[in-house]
Amino acid sequence: MKLRRIYMILLPLLMLTMAAGLCFGSAPLSLSELAALKGTARTILFGIRLPRVLAGALAGVGLSTAGVLLQTVTANDLASPNIIGINSGAGLAVILMLTFAPGAGTWLPLGAFCGAFGAALVILAAGSRLGSSRSGILLIGIAITTLFNAVISFLSLLDEGILAQYNHFTVGSLRAIRLGELPVPGIVILAGFCAALALSGRLNVLCLGDAAAAALGIRVKGLRVAAMACAAACAAAVVSFAGLLGFVGLVVPHIARALVGERPGKLIPVSALVGGILVILADLLGRTLFAPSELPVGILMSLIGAPYFLILLVRRKHHAGN
Repeated sequence: MKLRRIYMILLPLLMLTMAAGLCFGSAPLSLSELAALKGTARTILFGIRLPRVLAGALAGVGLSTAGVLLQTVTANDLASPNIIGINSGAGLAVILMLTFAPGAGTWLPLGAFCGAFGAALVILAAGSRLGSSRSGILLIGIAITTLFNAVISFLSLLDEGILAQYNHFTVGSLRAIRLGELPVPGIVILAGFCAALALSGRLNVLCLGDAAAAALGIRVKGLRVAAMACAAACAAAVVSFAGLLGFVGLVVPHIARALVGERPGKLIPVSALVGGILVILADLLGRTLFAPSELPVGILMSLIGAPYFLILLVRRKHHAGN
C-alpha cells in the first residue's frame, strides 16, 4: 500500500513537472496557447520545449536506472556512471574525435555512445579476469576513469579550440536538442529500463551477498555482467544527447532508497520517476531563474550532487567509526 501511494504521488508529480516544462521559459505559454498549437506557440512547443522535456525525462530514467544497477552490483552506494568510468569513456571518445576528425561534429553523439559503452566493456573484461568481485569492478572503474581523464587532459592542452568544444560537452545540457535526435537513444534507454526490471528479481537475491545468491542458484558473475551491460547502455544513450550529465545516477537512487528501501525491484521504477522529475525540474529552473540567460542543467545537478556526495562520504566515515 505504501508503494502504491508513492506511485500515486510521483506519477502526477512527473506529469505536472512535464507540463510546467512545456509552459514556462523565457517566453511563458498558457495551456490554452499550447492546446491551440498555432503560430509562435507551436514553434516553441515542438522546436524547443517538448524536445527538452522528453530529453530530461529520458535522461532521468536512464541515469537513475544505471545508478541503481551499479550501486547494487558493486554493493557501494557511491557508484554511479560518472564515477565508475562510463562518462570518462564517452569524454575520451569525444575529444579524440574533436582532435583527429574535427569535421565529424554530427557523429559526436554516436562517438560518445561508443566511448561510454566501450569503457564499460573494458571494465567488464578486466573484472572478469579478477573474478568480477564487487570491490574489484569499482576499483577498476576508478582506475580507468583516472587513466581516461589523464589522456583527455593531455589532448585538451594541445588546442584551446578543442578544449572549448569539449567543455561544452562536459557541462551537460538539454539545450538545442531536436525531436529527431531522441528516438534511438530513447529506445535504448527504455529497453535498458525493461531489462533492469527483468533482472530485478535476481538482483534482490544478490543483495543478500554473493555466497547466499550462489547458494540459491543465481549465477552471480553472469548477473553482474548483465546488469553492468544494461547500466552502460542506459548511461551511454543519455550521454549521446545530453553530454556528461553528472550526479543524477548517484543522488536519485538514494532518494528512492529513502522512500522504498533497498530492494532493486522497487528501487528501479521509483528511481526512474524521481530521476525524470529531478532532471526536468533542474532544466526548468536553469532556463527560468536567469532568463534570458540560461544555466545548463549539468551545472545545477553538480551544485546539488557534489554536496550530497560529500554528505555520503561523511556518513560512511561516521558509520565506519561506529
